[in-house]
Amino acid sequence: MTNQTVINGKSALEWAKKASESLMKQYEPIMLPPANRWHYHQGVFLCGLHSVWQETNNQDYIQYFKEYVDKLVDENGNFYFERDQLDAIQPGLLLLPLYQHTGEERYKVAATKLRNLLNTINITSEGGFWHKDKYPYQMWLDGLYMAGPFTLQYGQQFNEPELIDLVLHQEALMRKNTKDHRTGLYFHGWDESGKTPWSVPETHTAPEIWGRSLGWYGLAVVDLISLLPDQHPKKSELIEVLQNLVGNLIRYQDAESGLWYQVIDKGHLEDNWLESSCSSLFVYTIAKAVRLGYIDDKYYENAKKGFEGIITHAIKLDEHDNVILTGICIGTSIGVYDYYVERETSENDLHGVGAFILASMQMYQLEKK
Repeated sequence: MTNQTVINGKSALEWAKKASESLMKQYEPIMLPPANRWHYHQGVFLCGLHSVWQETNNQDYIQYFKEYVDKLVDENGNFYFERDQLDAIQPGLLLLPLYQHTGEERYKVAATKLRNLLNTINITSEGGFWHKDKYPYQMWLDGLYMAGPFTLQYGQQFNEPELIDLVLHQEALMRKNTKDHRTGLYFHGWDESGKTPWSVPETHTAPEIWGRSLGWYGLAVVDLISLLPDQHPKKSELIEVLQNLVGNLIRYQDAESGLWYQVIDKGHLEDNWLESSCSSLFVYTIAKAVRLGYIDDKYYENAKKGFEGIITHAIKLDEHDNVILTGICIGTSIGVYDYYVERETSENDLHGVGAFILASMQMYQLEKK
């Protein structure tokens, strides 16, 4: 599409490698925080590493990725994971390529355990998965990424086509129940019971459009489209959903920095702030959608502006020249406006760094196209 953008002396691929290696040097794989746990924070970061390995074929990346899994999954495919939440499924995205790469049965056994979580997790009256048992009757946008891409790929890899329909049903329910018709975007979640304190009367939606949850949704939708065969009857509908999402999303991109706000549509409020993980997820979504021809090429400029903004405004280097990504909102449930803007930020939180690496790789692949 164009020559590689160089920001502060580095291409997008170089930024992805540098961010990956900064954490690889700091942590042995099993000590990635939260240490010694099967957790989506590590899953997102290691999915980023996997994308760098696919591009570079540098074995250091796949070995690091594999060591994390191998310290948790035993030779029989046994491992501890939390069986009451969709978040536990996301690191399954590590198991599927390891099974393809090595042929070791234990990775398939472990992946099947995660797939079977879908048989027991609680559901709404429409068949929508509760995000976690401790959040009864609630569907969160986050959950589409936490369970969707893994489940669809599992269905394709192991001949369970009904799983593809299951994932697409989850997406349709989220879209129907969380849509904000004023902005064209989606609220953080929805509570079928309407009993949670944040639940908006009548609609039962969350009251705010939170950046990272919308980012997970965008990432999931563009990934799901890319996984569906061209003749799939839902593919064109999802492409239209993605086109509308991006078209509405760019209206809230900060003109000066290129980033997006913690509460997306309220950047005019003084206590709202620019957030780097959602900005990374939006860059990923837009760049991949442009690269695959789902949206107009003009949106490349929005992805580029966002990517440059992350590096310029949210990245600093320590005394050893390691990447530190700042402005990452810590783990967050659903709440009212004050809850979101009062959340603490962290540095090098894995779902922030992982999202940045994934975004960097999409920018690289788009620009070399």
